[in-house]
Amino acid sequence: MKNDDMLSKFPPLTSCRHIIHGGDYNPDQWLSSPEVLERDVELMRLAHINSATVAIFAWSAIEPEEGVYNFGWLDDTIERLYNNGIGVVLSTPSGARPAWLDIAHPEIMRTSANGVRIRHGRRQNHCYTSPYYRKKTAEIDGKLSERYGRHPGVILWHISNEYSGECYCELCRAEFRNFLKERYHGDIEELNHMWWTGFWSHRYRNFDEIDPPYSNGENSVHGLNIDWKRFVTRQTAAFMRNEAEALRMHSDIPITTNLMGTYEGLDYRVLAKEADLVSWDNYPRWHEYGVPESDTAVTAAFSHDLMRCVDPEKKPFLLMESTPSLVNWMPVNKLKRPGMHILSSLHAVAHGADSVQYFQFRKSRGAAEKFHGAVVDHEGSENTRVFAEVKRLGEMLEGLDEIVGTRTVSRVALLYDWDNRWAIEDFQGLTQNRKYPETCIDHYSYFCKMGINVDIIGRNDSFEGYDLIIAPMLYMVGDGEGEKYRRYVRDGGTIVATYLLSYVNQSDLCHLGGFPGEGLRELFGIWNEEADSLYPGEKVIAHYKSGNDLGLKGRFELSDICELIHSEGAEVIAEYDTEFYSGMPVVTVNRYGKGKAYYIAARCSRGETEEFYRALSGTLGIAPPLPDLPDGVHAAVRSDADNDYVFVMNFNRTPAETDISGYDMIVSERCSCGDKMRLEPFGTAVLRKNK
Repeated sequence: MKNDDMLSKFPPLTSCRHIIHGGDYNPDQWLSSPEVLERDVELMRLAHINSATVAIFAWSAIEPEEGVYNFGWLDDTIERLYNNGIGVVLSTPSGARPAWLDIAHPEIMRTSANGVRIRHGRRQNHCYTSPYYRKKTAEIDGKLSERYGRHPGVILWHISNEYSGECYCELCRAEFRNFLKERYHGDIEELNHMWWTGFWSHRYRNFDEIDPPYSNGENSVHGLNIDWKRFVTRQTAAFMRNEAEALRMHSDIPITTNLMGTYEGLDYRVLAKEADLVSWDNYPRWHEYGVPESDTAVTAAFSHDLMRCVDPEKKPFLLMESTPSLVNWMPVNKLKRPGMHILSSLHAVAHGADSVQYFQFRKSRGAAEKFHGAVVDHEGSENTRVFAEVKRLGEMLEGLDEIVGTRTVSRVALLYDWDNRWAIEDFQGLTQNRKYPETCIDHYSYFCKMGINVDIIGRNDSFEGYDLIIAPMLYMVGDGEGEKYRRYVRDGGTIVATYLLSYVNQSDLCHLGGFPGEGLRELFGIWNEEADSLYPGEKVIAHYKSGNDLGLKGRFELSDICELIHSEGAEVIAEYDTEFYSGMPVVTVNRYGKGKAYYIAARCSRGETEEFYRALSGTLGIAPPLPDLPDGVHAAVRSDADNDYVFVMNFNRTPAETDISGYDMIVSERCSCGDKMRLEPFGTAVLRKNK
């Protein structure tokens, strides 16, 4: 982004002009307790809550039997909230169905990977292909839209809940074959070639011979497996589109659905195209034993930035779910320590969220989530530690109106692709745990901690405007894609890639002519001859050569995967010291046109990876907004044409100090200020600097 026009704020995501503060609210569970419903609104106002997400699993309450509708309780709820200044995020109920629907139409229930139909129950247990279920969801969504689509209290539509899973029924099998006919232009021989079906004599004569990758059938053809996952994403997106079209019949209120960060099962860049804005559910493992909160924050920030960037415009997103205290489904369900709720919530805002929302407002009295955290405990009053912290956060968010719509401006981009992940996790060879998301986060960590913004983009996204592109484990580079990388570097860009670069094309066929394929061997100036796998705990040692391009020094350890590469014009920055490949390159740089291409041929520790990027950023002039941040204190920046807004966050259990001269304070918690700001454990502050 080069000028003030491109730094102008985005319009607010909804009719609410403030940071949204609220969460899932289930009045349908309390219809027999009207005194609870009246008290809920009082408690929301006390907590400075301005939004409530309603009817998310309320199909039985809205349509208790087929064709019989009960909107009275929902009318009352929306009016009660609206009259108290609380906006409504109104959900469609398709994520969980009433029993009468499954009994009448068992074909809408999902079939598992072994071909057996699943029974009624749980959630996200529908066939996304079923014409009847699409008809029923469109019907109830249309009625919601007609009744509430112009209500001034409804600020957002929330479609379904956490789309996930796969269906292997006959309907899906038939539609999968149609998907393949379209993808391979009706040519079964094209499919046979791209799937390499001559292996194990698996050649198909026609599309009708193809089954999904059943667990008790064919699941060893990688082209089949990855195309199935693409099909699942397509069908889920089509199901979502069916719901969105029904809502848009009577309403122009924006639409979203709640995504789940790095969830493996769906390509969120495809789903994001069906929504007006992105929202997601964030549940980090804060205070995990043996894991510093600073590391947990890096992982959470990566998902925030990923979710922001699946939106083609990279607008702010909504944090649709988080917990104000604890969850109930982890192996150990730890309470957030005092200060962590405010810190973790502002951490989301720092990375692009224009909301902080919870699951849930009031704890359920029974069933699976009765011990999941909530703003209001079973005790039922405002007299709890958790409620007090939610209230304090609400007060702080009301002081951040000027943040709404601000942008995240990035000079660095990191590639994270779902089909690349699917291919990495499917192949047989090397180590069993390939650690693709973990490796991406390792390469993101330095920038996150320093407050240097990073866009998490896909292979098909534009590289324009970035000084640095990072491509960890870019195993899949499709036919014809290599020129995009060569052009970027030739025109002056810098790229960093790692082991597993460009082994296969878009159908998981290995590139011929030596790795990295698709012309990247020329770009990086190396040939990857072999790759060695290390056992857990086994290490290989390497060292930096004197006078190297980045000025790095010393020895360092490598684990898991070590490629045996040869320089074909690249300068060697580091070499292996141990194993039979001692003396071979492990880190290289190749000058190509006006730019540079760096290659890292083995897995380094996160700490060593951070030192690499510290050195590289220095050569590129990519500087943090605050110099000399203490360990464990992170920063992030949002901007408009006039101001930079810097969030400073102490993820340590001890106090820390940092220099904030030149900045004005907007809001803060657990800190004391001057030119030197002292942050108490889990303290946070939002600063402003006029440009």
